Amino acid sequence: MSTPTAGGTPGPPGAARAAGTEVDPYVPAYGPVDLTNCDREPIHVPGAVQPHGFLLAVDRGTHEVVVASESTGPLLGRAPRELLGLPLREVLGERTAGAVLALDAADQLGEPLHTALDLAGAPGADVDVVLHVSGERLVVEVEPVGTSRGVQVVSYRAARAAVTRLTEAASVDGLSQQLAREVRALTGFDRVMVYRFDAQWNGEVVAEDRREDLNAFLGLHYPASDIPAQARRLYTVNWTRLIADVSYAPSRLEPLLDPGTGAPLDLSHSVLRSVSPIHVEYLKNMGVTASMSISLVLDGRLWGLIACHHYSGPHRPSHDARSAAEFLGQAASQLIAGRERSDERDDALRGQERLAALVARTTGSGGDPFANLLGDRRLLELLGASGAALADGSRLSTLGEVPGPAALHRISQVLARGDGAPTFTDHLASLDPALEEFQQVAAGALRVGLGVDRWLLWVRPEQQEVVDWGGDPRNKHLAAAEGPGVRLSPRKSFDKWREVVRGRSVPWQRWEAVTADRLRSQLTSVVLGRLHDQIAVAQSLQRAVVLERAPRFAGLDVVARYRPAAGSQLGGDWWDAFALPGGRVAVVVGDVSGHGVHAAAAMAQLRTASRAYLLEGHSPAAALDRLDALVASTLTEHTATAVVAVLDPGTGTGHVASAGHPPPLLLHGGAELLRVTPRPLLGVATGRAEDVPVRVPRGGVLVLYSDGLVERRGLPLDATIEQLRAAAADGARRGSEDLADHLMTVVPGAEGDDTTLVLVRCEPPGAPGARG
Repeated sequence: MSTPTAGGTPGPPGAARAAGTEVDPYVPAYGPVDLTNCDREPIHVPGAVQPHGFLLAVDRGTHEVVVASESTGPLLGRAPRELLGLPLREVLGERTAGAVLALDAADQLGEPLHTALDLAGAPGADVDVVLHVSGERLVVEVEPVGTSRGVQVVSYRAARAAVTRLTEAASVDGLSQQLAREVRALTGFDRVMVYRFDAQWNGEVVAEDRREDLNAFLGLHYPASDIPAQARRLYTVNWTRLIADVSYAPSRLEPLLDPGTGAPLDLSHSVLRSVSPIHVEYLKNMGVTASMSISLVLDGRLWGLIACHHYSGPHRPSHDARSAAEFLGQAASQLIAGRERSDERDDALRGQERLAALVARTTGSGGDPFANLLGDRRLLELLGASGAALADGSRLSTLGEVPGPAALHRISQVLARGDGAPTFTDHLASLDPALEEFQQVAAGALRVGLGVDRWLLWVRPEQQEVVDWGGDPRNKHLAAAEGPGVRLSPRKSFDKWREVVRGRSVPWQRWEAVTADRLRSQLTSVVLGRLHDQIAVAQSLQRAVVLERAPRFAGLDVVARYRPAAGSQLGGDWWDAFALPGGRVAVVVGDVSGHGVHAAAAMAQLRTASRAYLLEGHSPAAALDRLDALVASTLTEHTATAVVAVLDPGTGTGHVASAGHPPPLLLHGGAELLRVTPRPLLGVATGRAEDVPVRVPRGGVLVLYSDGLVERRGLPLDATIEQLRAAAADGARRGSEDLADHLMTVVPGAEGDDTTLVLVRCEPPGAPGARG
């Protein structure tokens, strides 16, 4: 593992003494590491501390020492084994131990304790004591007061003045530069840098204050692999990390495993924690002799680091100086967060103004709002995009520079979310390598969903960027390519290495996603409003053309039932019954494919057309053939089925014709299926209908119905039609109304489709009770 702080931004090769590259023989508690596994290195449990202080882990119940570091020997004059099991008062002295235990009892472990050890062998030694809890242990870290030169006197007045100077900076860059100056003055390091992370965790030196003889690092970048994820996590837990002497020999903990847990002691909050051997080697390769880092955390997110390097030997600022520097880092974090929020608010307000103007034009000029939207270049200006695309069902509209339809649909699919919320990336190829070929037009994209089969997408082209790296960022991969016999160690060269970075667009900002989401909400409202109006019109149309009750005809009793699909969706079923010239009666049952506004509108047209053709004197078959031509030429998005019967009430004779429709039933002393050979579906423009003679005896019933009455998932259609036929035969003696209600329920499990049933009973004129 390597880092640019106590994880280390590189020092200049040869800037101070040339450090050797030998690796300390110490092996951490978790075993040996190299560049193949340093990104998984459990650096929070090294099993050792740095030797400029010592560590004691104390049982919080008995106040006895259970773990001690080897550095107790030179600092306390007692080996760690001698301290195990002893009361803390006996190890640190009555006064210091009493103060420590009092802070623990009061749960006030956040502030360091300044005291003097009063023990044999170390009388009156001034120390800083830092406390934290690790599991069930009270961890006590003791460090002699620092004596480094070149460090300003730390006082409340000096710290307040430093914060005032930070607040006076007009920009984040200016604030960062002032922060580097203030921290260097407080700590006395040879170089102090402010190091900022990007979205991929690569870092850039955005400010520095240094000795005049040192090379400048300002503007250099360092790869994300320099600071693995576990190191970044620790930076948000423990804001300050000091390595007082890069050449230190780690002071092991005794015992290595906590006797209470059987695991190494978690040192995430430790100020003395020993660092990774890989990181130590990395610092030595840089010529750094001491380092310190201070985290910059914004709203719980690691924004960057204050990286401090020394090149002229060990360097250990006092705990007060380090605490003051950490305080400045915390104050700067709040100031940077405030500046960024202010900048984002300004950008968001400008975006809101553009959005209001765009929506006003889109919805206020009449016509299709989607067409209006894709005809206005302000849609691109809204989010600083070079192209946009909008899918509305099968229609795809574009604006500006975009890839082809197949690529746009693929991008939308890659970014799609079920709830339609904004999703975005500045590197599409990382989500789908096949999209790399489109990066000159669409390297990044932002998407919002607008409902089923509707989405809006913005794209940005790649932005080629010249990046100056502090050493070749591919070092780990180059080393791995050398073969298994080569030890994968940190790079030794930190000369500036220039690269042209490709394949990424300008990153999307959070306010842009918020603006896109607001546009999504407004467009969705427009779509819902338009759909509501269409549904209201279609429902009115459906009520107007689908009769609630059949008309009365002399000699015929017609009874109908209609049940809409689940969810009261608008459907395509219709039925009709009307008188023809010469005393005949026409009865029609039809079914247009699909649901919704379009299906209902198509149904209304077919019902009107079928009535017109029959009133013109065409036979049932001829009327169906004409309907086929109408659907094929005009209603091209639909198909339909229909059955038409024309009867003479006086004789019960007539003709029936079918187009892809379930067969009618004839009830008279039983029930039989009429052998009506159907022509193909309406709308396929092939085949001819056939008029089949039919005779309904007095008292007999002709049953016409749509497929919603008999089609069931997983059941053969022949079986459900037979079930209907048997039920009709058993109920043939029932009155028409009772029989209709019965037949609507005999095939259980109706799902997802409209259902229509029409009974035509042939009765003598004036026959009583036909509808009973």
